[in-house]
Amino acid sequence: MPAKKETDGMNVDIKLVRELAKLLNETGLNDIEVEDGDRKIRIGKQHDFAGMTGFAGNEVAYAQPQPAPAAAPAPAPATEAPAAPADDHKDAQKSPMVGTVYLAPDPDADDFVSIGDKISEGDTLLIVEAMKVMNPIAAESSGTVKAILVENGQPVEFDQPLVVIA
Repeated sequence: MPAKKETDGMNVDIKLVRELAKLLNETGLNDIEVEDGDRKIRIGKQHDFAGMTGFAGNEVAYAQPQPAPAAAPAPAPATEAPAAPADDHKDAQKSPMVGTVYLAPDPDADDFVSIGDKISEGDTLLIVEAMKVMNPIAAESSGTVKAILVENGQPVEFDQPLVVIA
């Protein structure tokens, strides 16, 4: 098959598109966009707006039905520490990407860090898998691990707090 000329249009990497679509489904995200130089690929879930008024032409609106509120959880036993307010995590190390977090190098291994561990800047805290690539997340500072804010196998968003180090 002859090579495409530049005038033939964009050369799309179908394998990358399929991997992005799979990641979209695995993480529950609505859209993923990847840029490589002047090439940009955007994958999004299809929304069915048929029969809805107010949507004309190529306009896109995202209206996701919200799940019914869950029953209030039972109060925690008095022996547990009260949950920290959300603003207590403003200085937490955050995820540099969207993906799935893994706390250990493999399922049978110990976690990279545990609460109370003393760590040095550059130590691996966890791994974020994005598009089948395992990305080690290194500590940005030395200190003691005060909280691990994610669970193994959990999808994470860009800039989501991961670990508190003090």
